[in-house]
Amino acid sequence: MSVATLNGRDLLSMADLSVAELRDLLDLAIDLKAKKLNPRCEKILGLLFTKASTRTRVSFSAAMYQIGGQVLDLNVNVTQVSRGEPVEDTARVLDRYLDVLAIRTYEQQELETFARYAKIPVINALTDLEHPCQVLADLQTIKEEFGQLDGLTLAYVGDGNNMANSLMLGCALSGMNVRVAAPAGFEPNAGVLEQAKAIAGDRTEVTLTQDAQAAVQGAQIVYTDVWASMGQEDLADSRIPVFMPYQVNEDLMNKADSKAIVLHCLPAHRGEEITNGVIEGNQSRVWDEAENRLHAQKALLVSVLGVE
Repeated sequence: MSVATLNGRDLLSMADLSVAELRDLLDLAIDLKAKKLNPRCEKILGLLFTKASTRTRVSFSAAMYQIGGQVLDLNVNVTQVSRGEPVEDTARVLDRYLDVLAIRTYEQQELETFARYAKIPVINALTDLEHPCQVLADLQTIKEEFGQLDGLTLAYVGDGNNMANSLMLGCALSGMNVRVAAPAGFEPNAGVLEQAKAIAGDRTEVTLTQDAQAAVQGAQIVYTDVWASMGQEDLADSRIPVFMPYQVNEDLMNKADSKAIVLHCLPAHRGEEITNGVIEGNQSRVWDEAENRLHAQKALLVSVLGVE
């Protein structure tokens, strides 16, 4: 396996990957986790995060340190970004200091502008549209559990947010069926849905429904996320009555495959989108999933930096 598959490339969306590239990244992540490889580099990763972060910030930092690189945490509040410096200018300057840049922000367009003006690899560490790094860890976790991805069915239940968008693309690329159950008015991005269906073709199914129980029926993976994402906290209480039929609880899990696992990208609001019994139960793989952020992002960094 070549670890330089994505050498010099950006990762702005799951759709930036081919079927083969996704497969190679997941295999590389699993090998790195098993310590079968020991890639080393002397590169610098910049983290430019507008949104709060625990797992993304720590896993990217730990991953870079573990392969011998350095990390600069570029707090936007103490950079000229907070004073209105144009994205284009910041991108061209950081391009001359860093080897790779991970950005966590609101608008996908801002990320794309950075990528257009910076020659170094730019990684989407989360936008309101997508969260591809999380999905790499999710798919790694599923592959470790079931030994394969082809033919499995993932049911995503809840808000049609960035996680739903990236999961649709990731499942389509990996040969998995994906069913998204969301209330009316909270569906995933229509353009991403059509893109995922085009990637899936006749190989897999990408479906959208308002019926959580129908989505989960017989599924091997049940996935959920918070009902109000970052920047929507003031809407959280008003959304609870709308989303309560989409709670991942013991009754809903009884509709899934008997060997089904539960995933959640965290942080979780226990008692809202998921019950304490489910997230702490024997079907939960949430903590393995969180750990795999480290290994999946290490694989991504090794790949885009062309580290041998």
